[in-house]
Amino acid sequence: MTTTRARRLSRRGLLLIICAIALAAWGALLLFTYYMPISGPAILAVFILLSVALCCTCFLLTYLILQLMQRMNMVQAWRESGLISAWLIFNLALATLHSWGLFSAIVSFGIIIIIEALLLGRS
Repeated sequence: MTTTRARRLSRRGLLLIICAIALAAWGALLLFTYYMPISGPAILAVFILLSVALCCTCFLLTYLILQLMQRMNMVQAWRESGLISAWLIFNLALATLHSWGLFSAIVSFGIIIIIEALLLGRS
């Protein structure tokens, strides 16, 4: 009987994989919007591709900022990138539905700030 231990992925390897996913998602979004006509399911696919691309890109940027601030925590970078990308996708969805306004952007940003405060207070 042989036992194999799971190999841990290094931090650098994880960052390279996330960078590759971000590039692939942006490339897929570019190709998808160039070749597909506008329809209902196509808009949903665009938002899904955009959310993956934004989440990975925001993760890389927030991780870089947190590393410069000497607080290197990947979980916090994932949480921040998820909140930022969710806020951007929400505002883009409102703009698509023609119900976006500056007031709704400010209110949704306030909601994101409150969620972040609650998450920081819990941990």
